[in-house]
Amino acid sequence: MRKNVVISWSSGKDSTLTLLRLLKDPTYKVTALYTTHVKNDVPFQATPLNVVQMQADLIGLPLITIELPEVFPSNHIYQSTVINGLKKSGVAIDAIAFGDMFCNGIVDYRRSYIEPAGWECVFPLLGEASESLAADILSSGIKTFLITVDSERLPREYCGREYNEELLSELPPDIDPCGENGEFHTLVVQAPYFNGQINLELLHVEHLQRFSHQRYKATSVTNTSKSN
Repeated sequence: MRKNVVISWSSGKDSTLTLLRLLKDPTYKVTALYTTHVKNDVPFQATPLNVVQMQADLIGLPLITIELPEVFPSNHIYQSTVINGLKKSGVAIDAIAFGDMFCNGIVDYRRSYIEPAGWECVFPLLGEASESLAADILSSGIKTFLITVDSERLPREYCGREYNEELLSELPPDIDPCGENGEFHTLVVQAPYFNGQINLELLHVEHLQRFSHQRYKATSVTNTSKSN
């Protein structure tokens, strides 16, 4: 019997690669995506909630949206809000999957509130080298853009660029190629199992005190010539 797994969905490359891995894994059946948001944006990614819904629609999976009271709520509020949101979703859940890559304490943290709810924690990318994962992201056909850059870690000029071989070759040597230290966050516009793509009209880059965000208009385009 395959386990029903829900994926923590950020709108970026890591969660997309997690989806691709699990769709090929006979142990699991992906039943939904879930995302947390503050008002109408996914924190850190600065992805509008309607764009996340576009992604879910192209994938053909339900999207569970869980609103947080603020970007950094206390651990207790964050954990209880996520668990309650998942339980109220009506989706069959045996496991929750995360796109974490580093063994830096995040696994124990996730398990501390997911497992008491009766669910397994799944980490398809955990422990793999960032260089290998970056190569896998590109070779698998995931198309994504840097939409948030932490200017304390990476020059703001990288904001809005496509994540590709050229960008990876130009990253400073101290920058993780997957941005796993928070250097940047991405938005996926096309990938295997997307029944179409999201077209972006890149507008201006908004420079805040620390973070830069690529602003854009997004349009979802369904591929009517084939099904998911």
